[in-house]
Amino acid sequence: MEFNEKLQKLRKEQHLTQEELAEKLFVSRTAISKWESGRGYPSIDSLKAIAKYFHITIDALIGSEEIVTLAEQDIKEKNKKHTALLCGVLDSFTALLFFLPLFGNGADGASVMVFSLSGVSAWLKTVFIAMIGLTVLNGFCGVVLSHFDKPVWDRRSVVTGLGLSILAAILFVMTRQPYAGVFCLFVLIIKGILLLKSK
Repeated sequence: MEFNEKLQKLRKEQHLTQEELAEKLFVSRTAISKWESGRGYPSIDSLKAIAKYFHITIDALIGSEEIVTLAEQDIKEKNKKHTALLCGVLDSFTALLFFLPLFGNGADGASVMVFSLSGVSAWLKTVFIAMIGLTVLNGFCGVVLSHFDKPVWDRRSVVTGLGLSILAAILFVMTRQPYAGVFCLFVLIIKGILLLKSK
């Protein structure tokens, strides 16, 4: 008997609805529905909670092949979660562009911080500050959201961060701010490596 059939049988033996079981296990009703229909498996922690609630062993609940599949899925999810967290930290790290003198200040060639920049037009300086600010805000949100169990949020934060990093690198290179451009390219390369490793 497959896991989904066992779960459904155990639930019905206890005369529980999917909603009632979901409340007892602190998961959503849609999660119970998904597990019972065979469209997915619970996490290791949820599996432990199910076994504990029904007073059975995990081995009795799920077969050895399913345990291996479940463990592989769990590892992939954790890797993606860690990658999203690290990408958020890297985006937050972009705040250094506010404090490091990485911007060329026009004719004199001196490097200054973005707020002290006077060798470019006011609108371009505003675009620089907005680009850095959006990237840092996305990074901060990514770090906060990585603490929730919402893979969709993590994915959106990572994709948005990649887009902002690409735009920032292009913007700084095209406006002849090579140090800031290299900084953004460096962050982008690290994100790329992290994403490739998490696949």
